[in-house]
Amino acid sequence: MNYKTAGGIFLLAIAMLSCKSDEQPAYTPTSYDLQIPEGFPEMEIPEGNPMTVEGIELGRKLYYDSILDQNQDRACATCHVQQRSFTSGPDVLPHVNLGWTYNWLWKGDVQGSLEDIMEFEVQHFFFTNLDNLKSDTEYPELFKKAFGTDEITYKRIEMALAQFLRTVNSGNSKFDKVQRGEAQFTNQENLGFELFFTERGDCFHCHATAFFTDGLLHNNALDANPDPGHFAISGDSLDYGKFKSPTLRNIEYTAPYMHDGRYATLEEVVDFYSEGLEKSPTVDPLMKQLSKGGVQLTDEEKAALVAFMKTLSDPDFIQNPEFSGIF
Repeated sequence: MNYKTAGGIFLLAIAMLSCKSDEQPAYTPTSYDLQIPEGFPEMEIPEGNPMTVEGIELGRKLYYDSILDQNQDRACATCHVQQRSFTSGPDVLPHVNLGWTYNWLWKGDVQGSLEDIMEFEVQHFFFTNLDNLKSDTEYPELFKKAFGTDEITYKRIEMALAQFLRTVNSGNSKFDKVQRGEAQFTNQENLGFELFFTERGDCFHCHATAFFTDGLLHNNALDANPDPGHFAISGDSLDYGKFKSPTLRNIEYTAPYMHDGRYATLEEVVDFYSEGLEKSPTVDPLMKQLSKGGVQLTDEEKAALVAFMKTLSDPDFIQNPEFSGIF
């Protein structure tokens, strides 16, 4: 036997085995089929952050993990509690149907995509320390499954959180079931519906379907000397007193109300819009009954409006195990 040739073959075989052992497994994340509630428009998904099962699960874990916080003593879910439609108080807007949102926080501090607001939260609210995640026993592998690499970066954290939050959608309230022909309003709820979507109640300008918010900033005549609102962000005097219109979906679960939590009940909110409007220089023109102090509803109409708003409650949403903590 030619030992020189045999030796060459042996070395080649070793080299081939070595190459195979160094090869990385193919990155094959599982595509996620996002189900859009009936009556909702399509959601724009960034090309650079497609939704995957692995990315969503990573985002869900991060959402509930205090490891995101610099001091590791609070998580996203600390303030955004599922049973309260992912809110917990007046300064915490609910995390619901965020995939269609482009104005963020009460004062419109951030404009842009979910990835943009997650950048703000991760880097400027939590001040996340990447070393905490890199040294964790689970996260490097979870990032590898989600993004094809175990390198943990701010951008990948933000992308995973955005993926998860795009799944956190509410569209199965009694209102939705009525729209689908699966339920009927009571007489009182039907009166509230009519009030809501006509000038008599004058709610629909800022709280339109399907999200029951226009997502914009308004001075809603809350005070004669309003808080600065968006003016604190823009520096434009025309923005004085402007705050974001919150969604009314699941409003029953999200008391107290207004940006400062001044109203404890929906009844108090309706009283304000009925006869409590205050004039100030930047009140939105949509507040058409400002000169009268409000829309001047009867007690029957007030009760009907509250009854209708409660049809926007989605019990399945606040109990959905796909949105819950996984620890």
